[in-house]
Amino acid sequence: MSNVNLRKAAVIGCGFVGSASAFALMQSGLFSEMVLVDVDHERAEGEALDIGHGMPLARPMQIYAGDYDDAADAAIIIVTAGANQKPGETRLDLVKKNVDIFKSIMPEFAKRSCKGVMLVVANPVDILTYVAAKYSGLPVNRVIGSGTVLDTARLKYLLSEHLGVDSRSIHAYIIGEHGDSEFAAWSSANVSGVPLYDFCKMRGHTHFQEASQEIEDSVRNSAYEIIKRKHATYYGIAMAVKRICEAVIRDEKSVLAVSSMMKDVYGVEDVALSMPAIVGKDGIETLIPVRLDVSEQRKLRESASVLKEVINEVL
Repeated sequence: MSNVNLRKAAVIGCGFVGSASAFALMQSGLFSEMVLVDVDHERAEGEALDIGHGMPLARPMQIYAGDYDDAADAAIIIVTAGANQKPGETRLDLVKKNVDIFKSIMPEFAKRSCKGVMLVVANPVDILTYVAAKYSGLPVNRVIGSGTVLDTARLKYLLSEHLGVDSRSIHAYIIGEHGDSEFAAWSSANVSGVPLYDFCKMRGHTHFQEASQEIEDSVRNSAYEIIKRKHATYYGIAMAVKRICEAVIRDEKSVLAVSSMMKDVYGVEDVALSMPAIVGKDGIETLIPVRLDVSEQRKLRESASVLKEVINEVL
């Protein structure tokens, strides 16, 4: 049985997202040790060297390339490993490929009786969080997907621009699948306790329906817009990874829209998707089933059925 080193992180997969996450975590000062694991060991060594050379300019940290044995005692195991979509390849082809990768990786953690929290970041994150929960041997509360944490940050950013108010005063969530069926939980959104609709009127914005739809569409299409321009997204998600790690390592009990296994949330169960949850040292402490109106509840169930269809095809 491995003990947990609370000052240690493991990053599995050293592509754009994995290396950006490792860089963000190095700068955070949360950890004093970080192991990078990749099927291409030389790539992991290169990333460790590159980040390590900045140590004299940051905080002391041991960063190195290793294997699953080195990752076993990490407080947080961040899994970004996965294939990228190739030209002519369908989304389902990619899902199947990444599910197979996860089915080969997860037993490695089960074998080592890992006691840390697993944070799944690879896409499609909800499907892979489900696979991790089934195959990693970890209790479901300790398997978290990065989910819609970044989408929710994008929502707050756009609302902040629209309303001229600090984004940290906005309480609103994108929930459901991290993907095309995600949606904003408008009926529970507020600015420092003032319902969003009322706050909009207060700021002189009367076209709430049109503006909210435009903002929601913009959030949903953000990744496509970034990929169109620079072929990948990695800085935003790396900051989301850092934020989730902070909540776990500091036992903050922060409410974050992470992906996790559902158990009868508005009639949704046996699927992983994003719903606000209290996140602390043991992973997910409890889900926060935010108030949803009838149409939003329907959207949540539709999002869940989209994911279940994919799960049935690939598992």
